[in-house]
Amino acid sequence: MKVCVHFFAQLRDIAKTQTVDVDLVDGANVLDLLKILYAKFPALAGHDKSILVGVDVEFVDRAYKLNAGDEIAIMPPVQGG
Repeated sequence: MKVCVHFFAQLRDIAKTQTVDVDLVDGANVLDLLKILYAKFPALAGHDKSILVGVDVEFVDRAYKLNAGDEIAIMPPVQGG
């Protein structure tokens, strides 16, 4: 299955791209996706503890099961001011 990943803020700068399509096996979860992204963009792994993941319009945890066509947002912690 294919999902589309969107990078935001400094994570977009680290990945040097705004979006990337990722092929995953059926039944893959967010953790599986992150492992693939860290292999493709090793510098992202240094931000693992603080990365937030959203699917469509909702934040999810790393056990969340992904579906074909999901729009994934990978972003740093959100801060207000």
